[in-house]
Amino acid sequence: MTWWEAPYEHLRVRREEDGVAVLVLDLPERRNMMSDAMTSSWRRAIEGIKDDPEVRCVVVGGAGPAFSSGGDLSWIGREPDAPIERLRARMDRFYRAWLSITDLEIPTVAAVSGPAIGAGLALALACDLRFVAEDARLSAPFTRLGMHPGMLTTWSLARTAGLAVARDLLLTGRSIDGIEAVRLGLANRALPVGEVLAVALETARGIAANAPVATRLTKLALAGAGHADFDAAIRWEALAQAVTLASEDLQEGLAAQRERRLPRFTGH
Repeated sequence: MTWWEAPYEHLRVRREEDGVAVLVLDLPERRNMMSDAMTSSWRRAIEGIKDDPEVRCVVVGGAGPAFSSGGDLSWIGREPDAPIERLRARMDRFYRAWLSITDLEIPTVAAVSGPAIGAGLALALACDLRFVAEDARLSAPFTRLGMHPGMLTTWSLARTAGLAVARDLLLTGRSIDGIEAVRLGLANRALPVGEVLAVALETARGIAANAPVATRLTKLALAGAGHADFDAAIRWEALAQAVTLASEDLQEGLAAQRERRLPRFTGH
């Protein structure tokens, strides 16, 4: 059985013929809260994608009106006397399971058609591109609940939009809509809610049609906060571009341009 045909709980999975994999958080009655079952399914799906050379881009969305309401709050506060080390280990496992999407060498696109709260926002930030509904509600209300922020938000918000925005959203816990998310640099485009997934899929298909090696190397070049300095960027690009100049895909791309047709890249 292939990874995309395997049974998943609280997660819908499909792999399209054009090299796009689609992962849909599927617990709409709880606004796609990250249940234990969903977390386990997510971990297995990401591992399947890692081992599938035919997948060239991933789209992440949510079933129903929400993207994700974040982690399962039902257990928080249930064990006030639990050892801190046990709680720390549980959170560490949870973070690493969901943020495993950042280990993928292929581009990832978040289709945020509705609320992305707490860990749900963190998951969207873990993707390379974010398309959001104009009226989607995004927030990281950890401190309003008496918690320190989690799932890398103290790093990802600052890396994505700068320290001023991170301080604003994390210290106040306020909500923003999709239009403000674009203005603050947290999202790429704000769209009518009915267009978000379609635009995300169209973008993913365009990415998947590009040369795989060049795309993976470009994602690696932009990982984290980008290159450490000017010289590091020069040295990386001289090497990475040389790798692609020696590829069959470069010859195919040049031939397609000359012949005014779409290229057929193979990853070689």
